Amino acid sequence: MSKFKLYPEYKDSGIDWLGKVPEHWKIGRLKHLATIRNGRDHALVEAECGPYPVIGSGGQFSRATSYLYDGVSVLFGRKGTVDKPLYVKGRFWTVDTMFYSEINHSIADDKYLFYCALTIPFDYYATNTALPSMTQRELSNHAMNIPPKKEQAQVALFLDHETARMDELIAEQKRLIELLKEKRQTVISHAVTKGLDPNAPMKDSGIEWLGEVPEHWDIKKQKRLVRLVTRKIKTGQFYVALENIESWTGCFIEAENIYEGEGVSFDKGDILFGKLRPYLAKAWLADRAGIAVGDFFIIRTDLNEIDPEYLQKYLLTPSCLDFLNSTTIGAKMPRISWNVFSVLRVPVPPLGEQEAIVSILNAEITKIDSLIKEAEKTIDLMKERRSALISAAVTGKIDVRDWQLEKKVAEALAS
Repeated sequence: MSKFKLYPEYKDSGIDWLGKVPEHWKIGRLKHLATIRNGRDHALVEAECGPYPVIGSGGQFSRATSYLYDGVSVLFGRKGTVDKPLYVKGRFWTVDTMFYSEINHSIADDKYLFYCALTIPFDYYATNTALPSMTQRELSNHAMNIPPKKEQAQVALFLDHETARMDELIAEQKRLIELLKEKRQTVISHAVTKGLDPNAPMKDSGIEWLGEVPEHWDIKKQKRLVRLVTRKIKTGQFYVALENIESWTGCFIEAENIYEGEGVSFDKGDILFGKLRPYLAKAWLADRAGIAVGDFFIIRTDLNEIDPEYLQKYLLTPSCLDFLNSTTIGAKMPRISWNVFSVLRVPVPPLGEQEAIVSILNAEITKIDSLIKEAEKTIDLMKERRSALISAAVTGKIDVRDWQLEKKVAEALAS
């Protein structure tokens, strides 16, 4: 924030988390800027929902607890999403799972109020750490800075411009991550179905979704390469559930799982494949022994026929998963059966070639994953800077009264 100047004079706000504020700013409560409401504060509006969005209920709501609002409002979730305010303009339905605000436009700029809402220390008020919530009274009485309205509008204009730039940078990094993930999948798919030699003679695999494979490769049913592990045990130290496996990457996700009871025992080197909703792409190559709980096929490879890491990567290819997903049974909880999974056709290169494919793929995946992590760190940094800038502006830690949008646009056009 060093490039922004400070206000010439400050005073003690008398509130620990606010600290010092500009001398001419007032300290008030959120209720001075807006009245906090919910759907039960008004009689039911007898009107058709029409094209207006329903906010806060996933698109479903009770007419007995809904309210049709027309105007500009800042919305607060009451539970779980209380720390994610929304700025809404226009006509919309809200429900009693949301707080909405009737803004006092005589003293409050609506966008300034929204940016202030993003800085409320909801953790301080939260009554439930598992599902953070805040009462209507607490929200109404939250202490806030109240600059002159013209200054509020200037702060909002400044933040609109600066956060938009940051949001675009964040969006660019997210697009980069998606491209890198697509590249990761493409590299893996090509290697385990076409091999490493671009000049190798090819043959028709006889499988429509697999296409051509190198001429010297075999095509075998999976049951010829693996056996299903089904031995159940009741106690153990290390449990694995579907939520422990990251989609598409096959990486293990540490979590504080508390499981008791029976599960299927697996050994290091076994593959745990999620048979529930196979489109989630969960296949983990076990790096230790443990107990699997949930919907898994646990398969143990014939090491003389197929490298387990090669098979795991093949099982995570989009074409393979699309095929498996097309064979699921059950509408709400789609699963694949062992009868289908066991006869899945697998391209099988010579074992030495499999090992070479795995080695080269791991090197390429490491490079791609490194770039993804760099992009994720950039996103986190930009989000931190965004939050810090908003906080600094609405608490008066920086003086943006002389900031001019026209000057910024001119500078951008000249650069």
